[in-house]
Amino acid sequence: MNESARVAVVGAGAVGLTTAFDLAERGARVTLFERDAPGGGSTGRAAGICYDAYAEDIDVAVADSAMARFRRLSGEGEFAFHETPYVFLAREGDDASAAALEESVERMRVHDRAVSLVDAGELADRFPIRTDDVLLAGVAENAGWADPAAYVDLFVEKCEAAGVEFRVGDAVSLRADPPGVAIDDVVTARFDAVVVAAGVHSRRLLADAGHPIALKPYRAQALVADCDYRGPTVYDATDESYLRPHPAGVLAGDGVEPVEPDPDDWDPTADDWFVADALDAVRHRTAGGDAGALDSAGSTDPGPELDRAWAGLCGATPDRNPLVGPVAEGVYVAAGWHGHGFMWAPAIGERLAEAVLGDGQEAIPAAFDPRRFDGDEEFAVVEGMTLDGD
Repeated sequence: MNESARVAVVGAGAVGLTTAFDLAERGARVTLFERDAPGGGSTGRAAGICYDAYAEDIDVAVADSAMARFRRLSGEGEFAFHETPYVFLAREGDDASAAALEESVERMRVHDRAVSLVDAGELADRFPIRTDDVLLAGVAENAGWADPAAYVDLFVEKCEAAGVEFRVGDAVSLRADPPGVAIDDVVTARFDAVVVAAGVHSRRLLADAGHPIALKPYRAQALVADCDYRGPTVYDATDESYLRPHPAGVLAGDGVEPVEPDPDDWDPTADDWFVADALDAVRHRTAGGDAGALDSAGSTDPGPELDRAWAGLCGATPDRNPLVGPVAEGVYVAAGWHGHGFMWAPAIGERLAEAVLGDGQEAIPAAFDPRRFDGDEEFAVVEGMTLDGD
């Protein structure tokens, strides 16, 4: 496909915006379709955690590219990448998670990841977090966090400067032969290629066009708590929860709800039980977080206080690898991130743009090929943050 090709991108989250910009930078004429505001879907509810602590070579290569680009982008506009170590731990009594942690760190080191195993004492010496319940921990040095909203704002500006046409506010459907996008069943334009990066809605869009994909939505929750926290990002494998620094104090969340939601009719409000559990987890792990304790001035520390909470939808696949690449001639998908879409967006956007135009060196891994599944598979959802290093 020549570089002046007409390409439609459906979905203006982190992956769609990055892909649209990278296509336009290579000379393509790009139209970006988004039914809501840019970043209003999964990206707007993402945790923004970034790391390269993977044990598989494919994941390592993608993470390396993404992390390098995050750092290059840091300082453009209001976007900043905050260097922050990533700690993953198993608690006392959880021998299974400790064994999985030890094995995954060994596999990460094969790929030259800057990851170390530490005990509770070493962890306490380095970070201001509670460690008396820790059996074993890993520390990944090449990690950080960023604000997904700031990334969206930056790439909206970059897309506009690169000549991307935005079509915002209309729900669309797809046409596959030839590639096209329709609004109210009226085809708006024919394109040389269409890229579907619409999160969990990608499944319906592609199925209606005759190309089912193996994608299942799941609901995850997060909150921001107001407290004084200056520690690392922490994933507690025993509790299946995470937290990271945030300008207000801490952003914390959990992994997977086992019930598959309707992506067009689901509750974006955080559940009361989640808010209570997450605040308890933050209070438990953060230094000085015990309610009723005295702070340095002798005043009672009330512990973390809720700032805001929400739920979001993530997409899962049968093997936990994403679906990236062609599903038909001129029709591409990028979905199924298990919560890693923002983390990988800088690398996936570049690789996908190169694949569409056929002008790049960074091929999309064969393990991401969406055609590896029939699209009607039954499978259980597994959370993205685990200790197996995948």
